[in-house]
Parts: sequence; C-alpha cells; structure tokens
Amino acid sequence: MTSRFDHVGISVPDLEAAVRWYRQALHLTEERAFSVPGTDLRGVMLCHHSGHRVELLHRPSAAPGPVADGPLEAAGTLGYGHLCLAVDTPGEVDAEFARLVAAGAGIRMSPRPAPRPGARMAFVSDPYGNLIELIDRVG
Repeated sequence: MTSRFDHVGISVPDLEAAVRWYRQALHLTEERAFSVPGTDLRGVMLCHHSGHRVELLHRPSAAPGPVADGPLEAAGTLGYGHLCLAVDTPGEVDAEFARLVAAGAGIRMSPRPAPRPGARMAFVSDPYGNLIELIDRVG
C-alpha cells in the first residue's frame, strides 16, 4: 500500500471568517463546502495549487482547547501541534512571515536559523491560535 499526505483538519469558531483568512493569507482556493447530515458539523475543503489541503471544520457546540504560545509549548501537549509550509526560495521565510503578519497572523517565533543546518524557520498563528510553521529547507 502506498499513501501520501492529503490534508490537515482544523476546527474553527467562525467558518466563514476562517475561510476568508485562509484563502487570502495562504493562497488557498475553495474546493468544496459540506455538512454532515444529522449533525451540526459543517466544513470547507481548501486547496493550494501545489496540492496540499486545509479542511476547516465548524461545530457550534465545540469547546475551545488549549492554545499554545509557540512551538515548544505545543510540543508539551499531546495531539495536534502545528502545520508546516515550506518556502521554495532561500530567504523567503522572512518575507512570508512578514506577509502573514500583515494579513493578521499572530507572531509566535520570528524568523531564525532552524535546528537543521542551513535551514531557516518561523512560526505564526492563525486568528484562532493554531500554529503555522514556515521553513526553508533549500539552504
């Protein structure tokens, strides 16, 4: 059996606002909206031209979970920690970080050298506190 990563699902408190932010900030397009019959669950699958997907999910009855201030704190809680987006060009982490912050992302870790030699990384959060890592593996 061969498998590949398809998408990450993120539960959000305001589906329409989250769709707008993710579309604008991460350059995603809406693939399809859906609801699960017999439940209050609705969602929207968003897709990037490179093929990765983000599924935004909304249930009015959902309770907030822990929101990490950064990657170290996120790694201290079992479960989802962050999603990571790779940039294509050396030095692009800084520009993408600045662009996302201007689009309303929260600053969680400013651009800096990554633990991997030659790589650069940064962390932001979406408007709901979900962590997004930016990494340059080109270096």
